[in-house]
Amino acid sequence: MNAPHTILLVKLSAIGDVLHGVPVAVAIKDAFPTATVGWAVEGRSADVLEGHRAIDRVFRLPRGWTKRPSEILRLRRDLRAFSPDVTIDLQGLLKSALVTLLAGSPIRIGHARPEAREGSWVVTNLPVTPSAAHVVERNCALLAPLGIRAGLPQFDMPRWPLARARMEAWVAALGPGTAPVILNPGAGWPSKLWPEERFAAVAASLHDKLGRRVVVVWGGERERAMAERIATAGRAIAAPQTSLQELGELCRLAALVISSDTGPLHLAAAVGTPCVGLFGPVPASRNGPWGAAHATVEPPAAARPPWHKRKTDTRSMAAIDVAAVVAAAEAILAAGLCRVA
Repeated sequence: MNAPHTILLVKLSAIGDVLHGVPVAVAIKDAFPTATVGWAVEGRSADVLEGHRAIDRVFRLPRGWTKRPSEILRLRRDLRAFSPDVTIDLQGLLKSALVTLLAGSPIRIGHARPEAREGSWVVTNLPVTPSAAHVVERNCALLAPLGIRAGLPQFDMPRWPLARARMEAWVAALGPGTAPVILNPGAGWPSKLWPEERFAAVAASLHDKLGRRVVVVWGGERERAMAERIATAGRAIAAPQTSLQELGELCRLAALVISSDTGPLHLAAAVGTPCVGLFGPVPASRNGPWGAAHATVEPPAAARPPWHKRKTDTRSMAAIDVAAVVAAAEAILAAGLCRVA
């Protein structure tokens, strides 16, 4: 295959899933430096892609765009003007297949069944069956039809100077001290929530035993109330409201991030901050924070639900105990794995 001139990546949501696709863009730009790389993405997930050196154009789609004919027509017009030689569907769902179809690329790469769902495989003409377990490596396997044999996946996340300045000022206002530890108690699925009293116990332990400042981040009013309760009970500090870029820069200033399997965890890992990931309904071998500086804590195998119940499970996260999380956090902090921000 000749080197493509224009490539479109399609990964619409969610934040963590979008981040898991970033190494694909990096590998493409490294292999084809003169190629123009675009990305179709929904809503605020686009914020983590803005300014990335491997992404030349972000097609930002509003939520609910598939129900608005004017948005579909606008997207078709924009994508046809972009004129991608290749489209890679990283999502494998009906609406990502629609984007692929609207783009009109002659080469359409995507996951084979059963990874591809909702009939999305009908649009793909170069299906790929990955053999790796982790979602980052599974995404990178889609590069094979382009002749790219990616090495160790890289994120190379951009810096966001305005967000950095605000977060530096906020952390400085806390007074002198070591880099904070961040707790993220929220999650996209209820089945991924860890009890807030356990987050509070972790915060109190890191504060009392190690003298660490602990910051609790949040998104939305419900999570804000949860963060404030955890901060009060755990002698921690509730973070201010943050954009995704501000959250990314706050993570860069942190020594460690502790979170379940959700967007902020994967954002922290992508910007290079050591993480402790709490994995209940989905195994860490598939979705764990990418990189060597991280630790994961999982329940006993008997507490993990079957795959089809992963969004409704209530047992697996409850089977993760405070002591295991504190031990993982202490090990990372003691090893000094946090890098210079």
